[in-house]
Amino acid sequence: AEAAELRARLRAVRHTVLVLSGKGGVGKSTFSALLAHGLAADETKQVALLDIDICGPSIPKMMGLEGEQVHQSGSGWSPVYVEENLGVMSVGFLLSSPDDAVIWRGPKKNGLIKQFLRDVDWGEVDYLIVDTPPGTSDEHLSIVQYLSATHIDGAVIVTTPQEVSLQDVRKEINFCRKVKLPIIGVVENMSGFVCPKCKSESQIFPPTTGGAEKMCQNMNVSLLGKVPLDPLIGRSCDRGQSFLAEAPESPATLSYRNIIQRIQEYCEQHHLQEEKIM
Repeated sequence: AEAAELRARLRAVRHTVLVLSGKGGVGKSTFSALLAHGLAADETKQVALLDIDICGPSIPKMMGLEGEQVHQSGSGWSPVYVEENLGVMSVGFLLSSPDDAVIWRGPKKNGLIKQFLRDVDWGEVDYLIVDTPPGTSDEHLSIVQYLSATHIDGAVIVTTPQEVSLQDVRKEINFCRKVKLPIIGVVENMSGFVCPKCKSESQIFPPTTGGAEKMCQNMNVSLLGKVPLDPLIGRSCDRGQSFLAEAPESPATLSYRNIIQRIQEYCEQHHLQEEKIM
C-alpha cells in the first residue's frame, strides 16, 4: 500500500537524480543547487530540488529562500518556488529559525523523508534532484528504498581531489553497487584554482593519489567533469543567487554546463532503455 501511494504521487516525475558523497564539505549541496539552476535554465523543463539533509539543510539559503514557509493545499504540501519552473522542499522551511538544531533519531528522519515524497505536490516534473547528507546510512537507505517503488535514473557522486575525500567516495560507490543504485558518474569539485589576474593554476587540494580521474578508472565509473574553485561560487551561494547566471564566462560555469549536459544525456538514454524493457 505504501509503495502504491508513493508510485501514485511520483508517477509524474520523469527523471530522478540523487547527489551523494561519502565526505561532508565537498560541495554536494552547492552542486545540487547549481544542477537544479542549470536544468531550470531551459524554461520548458520543470525542475524540483528535494533537500533530505535533515540536520544540515543548506538548500534554502543557497536558493535564496531563507525564511520561506511550506503551505498546505488540498493536494498536499506545496513546494517553495524560486522560479515558475523550479520548486524546492527542505526541512529548513519547517524550522522556526535557520539556527534551530534538528536533534532527531533515525526513524523520525526516515518518516520525514517519506512524507516529503508522499505528501509534497510536485506536479509534472522533468527532473527531481535529491540532495543527500554525507555518508551511507539511514537517510540514504530510506530514499533508495522509497524511490525503488518508482524509479531512479542514478546517482551523481561529488568528491574533491585529495585522498581523504576519495577514500570515503569509494565507500559511496560500493554503497550504490550494494543497493543496486546506478551511478551516473563522479564530479571532482574544487579541482584546482585559476588566478583571475595571472591566469596560472594552483592545486589547492593536491591529488596525491591521482584524484578522481584515477579513482574512476580503477573503479570503472564515469568521470563527469572537474569543477575548478571560484570564490564567486561561495559568494553566490551565500546571497542565494545562481552562480551560473552571475558568472557565465567563468571556467567553473563552463565545466558545470558540460557536466549538466552529460547528466541530461544519461537520463534521456536511461529513459529510452526503460521504455524498451517495458
